[in-house]
Amino acid sequence: MTRISDSLQAVNNRIKTASIAAGRDPAAVSLLAVSKTFGPESVLEAVRAGQHDFGENYVQEALDKIDALKKLAPGVVLRWHFIGPIQSNKTKSIAEHFDWVHSVDREKVALRLSDQRPDHLPPLNICLQVNISGEASKSGVLSEEVTPLALSIAKLPKLRLRGLMAVPAPTDDPQAQRAAFAAVAVLYANLQNAGLPVDTLSMGMSADMEAAIAQGATIVRIGSAIFGYRHYP
Repeated sequence: MTRISDSLQAVNNRIKTASIAAGRDPAAVSLLAVSKTFGPESVLEAVRAGQHDFGENYVQEALDKIDALKKLAPGVVLRWHFIGPIQSNKTKSIAEHFDWVHSVDREKVALRLSDQRPDHLPPLNICLQVNISGEASKSGVLSEEVTPLALSIAKLPKLRLRGLMAVPAPTDDPQAQRAAFAAVAVLYANLQNAGLPVDTLSMGMSADMEAAIAQGATIVRIGSAIFGYRHYP
């Protein structure tokens, strides 16, 4: 079995290679290790290999893991990113325990996150999730709604709008991958042109990170290439 530390190194090498091929500084692309369904011991192994940002999809699983890592890695600062669909009854837990939320697609959810963010914590970093492929089964705001929603969310006091997140329809065609990510990049540029100080494009996963980096991704969300394939209960 490949060690998580070896897999992390391989992924970081892919990021570096893709960045250089795109004429970008590799330091401009951050790695978010998606640890959903993997236990605290797997996260700890990644932490010991130098990884500090972790993405989770399920609130209760994440809270158990966050608590476990405080005991397993005392004194180590980890940044937890919520990347799954957001249920209204889970916003309080998300606002209290996460540093980033990548999957906001409704003003109602943003309002709850802002209202429920504790005063002693810094503003919660927010990305709007865009349904760039228009899939009925997928969460995310439609392209034409991105700028109006972003302008509203940017006014909320305990949130910091950072940019956009997208999960395009899966395809093995590199050209189609790049086209979808390029469309997200256009929406991101629209936000900048509207005067919003956004700095984050969260896009690209294990199978398409190279295409995402070529189109400007600043965070790639990588799970299986680090931890292995998931076994859902």
